[in-house]
Amino acid sequence: MNENGSANAGQSYKYIVIPGKTLFVAALFFLLLGCFAFFFSDIFLIWLLTGAGLIPFIIIDLMVLLLLTDRLQTEREISSSLAQNESVQVKLIIRRSGYWLAKSIRLYDLYPDSMSTSVFPAKICMLTNERKKFNASGTIVFEYDITPEQRGPWFFSGTEIMLGSFLYFWKLRVTHGTISSGRTYPDFKQMARGIDLKGNPDKGDVRQIRRRGQGMEFESLRDYQEGDSIRSIDWRATSRNRRLDGSPKLIVRNYQEEQDQQILFIVDSGYRLPDIQFDSALEAMLLLSYVALKHGDSVAAASFGKRDLWIPPRKGMSAYAGLMNGLYDLHSAPVPSSPFSAIENALNHLHRRSFIILISNFREEDGEWLLWILPRINRRHMLLMVSFSENEAEKLALGDTQARPETDHKSDEEILLAAAAYSYLANRRRLYRKWEHSGLLVLETTPSHISSALINKYLSVKKSGKL
Repeated sequence: MNENGSANAGQSYKYIVIPGKTLFVAALFFLLLGCFAFFFSDIFLIWLLTGAGLIPFIIIDLMVLLLLTDRLQTEREISSSLAQNESVQVKLIIRRSGYWLAKSIRLYDLYPDSMSTSVFPAKICMLTNERKKFNASGTIVFEYDITPEQRGPWFFSGTEIMLGSFLYFWKLRVTHGTISSGRTYPDFKQMARGIDLKGNPDKGDVRQIRRRGQGMEFESLRDYQEGDSIRSIDWRATSRNRRLDGSPKLIVRNYQEEQDQQILFIVDSGYRLPDIQFDSALEAMLLLSYVALKHGDSVAAASFGKRDLWIPPRKGMSAYAGLMNGLYDLHSAPVPSSPFSAIENALNHLHRRSFIILISNFREEDGEWLLWILPRINRRHMLLMVSFSENEAEKLALGDTQARPETDHKSDEEILLAAAAYSYLANRRRLYRKWEHSGLLVLETTPSHISSALINKYLSVKKSGKL
């Protein structure tokens, strides 16, 4: 297999002979004729001659199919690196090497279950009408689009060609070992433009924080420009510089955001994050990793729950490929997960001050475990607790005012459910306020807004100089 995921024509073959429709019809006719011959002796001779006449044709048709029919050769070309839910083109190249073509040809491309296509609803492509192209060039190319729907490794198990005999008595199923494999990554198209996004942060959009004169790390001196803050003027440098007319020349200090800081992502792959929320969290991690690496920071990643994973911190854009390869096949599952253990393991791995971003769904009972480890966190690191909004609980607590007029009376069960949902949300927000008072950062967002919300929080932290 070459780099673009194609499989060469020199593959193995498997053959299976299958009776055709014509053989079933002939056998049924012969059986009915035999039933009549059992009751009418005059038909017995006709039945006997019919059988004797059919058998040679059936045998000859099979021999021609097995010995003289071209088996064809197949080759598939597909990129080995795909993006989730992004359509990609598959190219099938079918070549002939013999003289005789089968009467009918059907192609079955055995694509993985993690992909879907509208062109191959039953994985069938009729090639019978392409005989003229085969005879002219000996090669035919068939292209179709396929969409990878799940992240992770994928594998094309082969290609099947169904060849029909000339009298349609038999079919020969030829399985080609046309193997292709690769990986499906999260949709990374928006990664390249993640640092350039702008918008309203209150609506979940990404904002850009002005860098000139607003960072914490001194970069250089430059001439004063209109709009610069008076606080940024370097009076010593100004006193040493004069214009040609003798007037003072204002010099300001130019600052930049501090670089070479360390970001650690910890994502919950257990029961707390369902598939939709987990996929959104993973895409947000990768997008923010891209932004952080662009800002000169180093990035590490870890997971807990279904799979315990640790990707050590690295900096530079080359580290992004390592993050993608380490996280692309990570999925959540309904298994127990402990944020407390994840934080403890992370602290044992970290040797310098880090910005830890823990993504999970936190409950009221999570408040106790954090008290035990909070002193270790506040002493050396900064922790951001990211949780998803409970939309269903909010609907129960607030009620569906559009579907139900205010004049309608609620049943006792609805009132109890609304009260329970309201109490649950109130306790949850009380826990978040308690964490914030303890010096932690808390972010509650929705799956659709988590990427932009995380980027805004990261940029705000860098601007504040708290790292």
